[in-house]
Amino acid sequence: MLKGLHPSRRAFLASALGAGGLAGLAGPAQGQIATKPGPVEPTWNSLVANYRYPDWFRDAKFGIWSHWGPQSVPEQGDWYGRFMYMQGHPMYEHHLRTYGHPADTGMMEVQKRWTADKWDPEGLMDRFVKAGAKYFVSLACHHDNLDCYDSAHHGWNSLRVGPGRDVVGTWEKAARRAGLKFGVSNHTSHAWHWYQPAYAYDPEGPRAGERYDAYHLTKADGAGTWWEGLDPQDLYTGRHMVAPDGIESIAAMNAWHDAHDGEWIESTPPGDTAFARQWLLRQMDLVAKYRPDFCYMDNYELPFGPYGLAAAADYYNRSLEWHGKIDVILTAKQLTPRARFGLVQDVERGFTDHLWDEPWQTDTCLGDWFYNRARFTDKSYVPAAAVVQRLADVISKNGNLLLSVPQRGDGTIDAEEEKILDDLARWFTVNGEAVYGSRPWHVYGEGPTQLQVGMQNEGGFEGFVPGDVRFTTREDALYLFVLATRDAPLQVRALGRRALAQAGKGRIARITQVGGGPVRFRQDADALHLDLAPEDLFVPVLKIEGPGLV
Repeated sequence: MLKGLHPSRRAFLASALGAGGLAGLAGPAQGQIATKPGPVEPTWNSLVANYRYPDWFRDAKFGIWSHWGPQSVPEQGDWYGRFMYMQGHPMYEHHLRTYGHPADTGMMEVQKRWTADKWDPEGLMDRFVKAGAKYFVSLACHHDNLDCYDSAHHGWNSLRVGPGRDVVGTWEKAARRAGLKFGVSNHTSHAWHWYQPAYAYDPEGPRAGERYDAYHLTKADGAGTWWEGLDPQDLYTGRHMVAPDGIESIAAMNAWHDAHDGEWIESTPPGDTAFARQWLLRQMDLVAKYRPDFCYMDNYELPFGPYGLAAAADYYNRSLEWHGKIDVILTAKQLTPRARFGLVQDVERGFTDHLWDEPWQTDTCLGDWFYNRARFTDKSYVPAAAVVQRLADVISKNGNLLLSVPQRGDGTIDAEEEKILDDLARWFTVNGEAVYGSRPWHVYGEGPTQLQVGMQNEGGFEGFVPGDVRFTTREDALYLFVLATRDAPLQVRALGRRALAQAGKGRIARITQVGGGPVRFRQDADALHLDLAPEDLFVPVLKIEGPGLV
């Protein structure tokens, strides 16, 4: 059972099995929900024992994500469907000015306005491929609880509401025609607590105390409307943590939400296992219909205890049926040591400071996750150079980078995003050989920048500086990414004669710039000294060759 595993996985399994530890990680059965039968069972024991990291993911390195849904319509950025119900928040004020009071016009009405009328999936996919993507991910359902696909178990979906189209299915066809691996992202397990402000009210002002739309709307109220036959309570998830009457200030209401529904909760809603069961049915339907190569869970490990384990086992068993092996990626966040061998760790908008034994992923965005017009007007998107710096840092540490390119509600991207994609395309055309199919060297790199480990912390990052370099290897070549250039010669200590000898590496015979010519260098005991010519392309890459270097 343990033969052929990575040493760190083998050591973990041997320790856990020897102590009987994995047996205690098993979850209870899933009632009458029929998951895909197969050798993978809904226990951590079985996930860890059966999972292997697919080579296609390790080779791909770079993916693009369409984190796109009805919250793109207001062009205000992230979490509109929650913040529009919180008096005093800028999104509440925008909603009041643009759509009306949330007691009258709620998030369901914003979902109706998601038309996607200018969406060109084939044209965008062509841009994404040219910009370097080897896999593409479509948002399947966010916390706003609208399934962006042909959902068999949830009436609030994009064929019935908004675009009138199977968004995930359309993206899937476009991605596969372009030769990309295809993925989906599922964020809906958090809808039940995220949406609770929709049941609250204004604590101040002329409509103080009047409950918002989620509190009073029922299926019967839809008679003769655009949403006839749909139950708003299925969308807003029901009253799980409803703010009590009598809160009379915005500060007090915000404090109530922060203390109750504002936390990141992975457990089943209190007294409502039906929501968790419905989540599992929707997840199984999603993977059965679109056969994704990749599935992103917006969770700390897996949600809802045994239901999350059942979803993972179902996905892996389906992969065995599709491919004859588990050839899919299932990501989650904040993984404990046990889970890191049954799933793939995702580090949202964050960093690591070391080379990982197992593959992992960072996901980040050019701007806000959902389209924010201010990013365009302020020209505050992440530039292509910074994207490539992050890519080089991540792949040098055995990771992948998944990049979201925000779309407007109509499906288009703006001129600033187009320019960034064009710049990425120019860089990948020259330097792709150092990325695709590469593997880490024995050290990831070096430089003065000290990264803060963790997720959700890139906002405080001030950028890479001259002297920061990263390594990858491919076949017999060593690649050096120069993250930031300067006029002075570059010195790389890891490539000095002493460091190479200590690492058991060979000698440097020649250095060329990828896409260019030979590079002059001098090597002494302490460092490799390089003279780099001025370049018009950011993050130049050097190809270093010699016997025994890799």
